[in-house]
Amino acid sequence: MQGIDECLLEAMRLPGARGAALVDWTSGLALGVVGESPGGDQEAAAAEAAELARLAAEQRAFSSGSSAAESDAAGDEPDPPVEDLILSNRDSYHVLRFVPTSFDSSVFLHLWLARAEGNLALARIRLGEMAGRLELE
Repeated sequence: MQGIDECLLEAMRLPGARGAALVDWTSGLALGVVGESPGGDQEAAAAEAAELARLAAEQRAFSSGSSAAESDAAGDEPDPPVEDLILSNRDSYHVLRFVPTSFDSSVFLHLWLARAEGNLALARIRLGEMAGRLELE
């Protein structure tokens, strides 16, 4: 288990990492940030990423086949509605990885990668590992 700061610092060690944040997608607030921020404003970037995450998470077309009610009935913690989102543009990638939590799974890791130096597949795998180890209280 690791805390927010350790998780974000680990994300910044990925090749091409420019910035990372842990964001609550229901409020749009950054719970932690490190490195640069797209557009230069960390709070605005967190709010904008939260809009994208919320759009995907609240649409049935993008959710998995199993419902939260099924996992609650089984006694499991509910999974986030979406595993991850990847947005690419000419010079960078944005990877949003939803984090399973014991409360409502409304947080995600946002990693901003430089396209020329970044490894999208590696980033996706490592963010999944980090999300599984992240300790939120």
